[in-house]
Amino acid sequence: MQDRRTFISPFPRPRCLAAAAPAGKAKLTHPGKAILAGGLAGGIEICITFPTEYVKTQLQLDEKANPPKYRGIGDCVKQTVQNHGVKGLYRGLSSLLYGSIPKSAVRFGVFEFLSNRAKDESGRLDSTKGLLCGLGAGVLEAVLVVCPMETVKVKFIHDQTSAKPKYKGFFHGVREIVREQGLRGTYQGLTATVLKQGSNQAIRFFVMTSLKNWYKGDNPNKAINPLVTGAFGAIAGAASVFGNTPLDVIKTRMQGLEAHKYKSTLDCAAKILRHEGVAAFYKGTVPRLGRVCLDVAIVFIIYEEVVKVLNMVWKTD
Repeated sequence: MQDRRTFISPFPRPRCLAAAAPAGKAKLTHPGKAILAGGLAGGIEICITFPTEYVKTQLQLDEKANPPKYRGIGDCVKQTVQNHGVKGLYRGLSSLLYGSIPKSAVRFGVFEFLSNRAKDESGRLDSTKGLLCGLGAGVLEAVLVVCPMETVKVKFIHDQTSAKPKYKGFFHGVREIVREQGLRGTYQGLTATVLKQGSNQAIRFFVMTSLKNWYKGDNPNKAINPLVTGAFGAIAGAASVFGNTPLDVIKTRMQGLEAHKYKSTLDCAAKILRHEGVAAFYKGTVPRLGRVCLDVAIVFIIYEEVVKVLNMVWKTD
């Protein structure tokens, strides 16, 4: 009689790739680490890129209704250096520096707080949820930090074009603005700022999340080279520039020294369109593109690297 005993191989049966075990759950970033890393990244970035922000703001304030003062980016830089020296390109830096640290801290802290609750069981954040988390982070940073910071910065830069500049420094400028216009004087263009920052971060985090998910594939813990992070950040920054420069122009006009000419955000948009045409909504796009791509790339590189260091010295698991 034939022996029908089952033969048990000493070797494990090969598994189908599709049924392979997941690479593991992605590690979550503690919001506290995000706040520290984001603040440091924001402070370093603004010191590097501020001259391009200065030029962008000057070009956006240079209305076609009046004789244009600047013929372009190069002419703006040339006139500024001739009249105020190289340090003129850094006028208003203090207001952005004081604001960039808490701005980035709020942005990344809120994003990580929201995304930690939006990720799936494997720790993966899909692109749509990345967009919504970015939107939430952008709106909150706009209200708490960006609007008053940007208002002071724009007034400083605009003040320099006056025959007799009246702001002697950051704290003097803030004191004068509050004395003349009250606290609401630092919240000019709030609606435009919320729209701009909300869409800004929604676009950036959507693109960044999409690119990271594509790069990591099925391994949520796959390490990303800093240069790759920078390239992804530059792409995300460029997408946000083309997506919301019109809102940035409106915000800048609403925060300038001539803001009293506009009754509301919609009135500002209507007057720009009527008197200057559609092209005016894209003033400063080139210098903003250069600054933002560099800005976002630097911020994400520094942020990711600082988080890695914090993970080694600050255990939160």
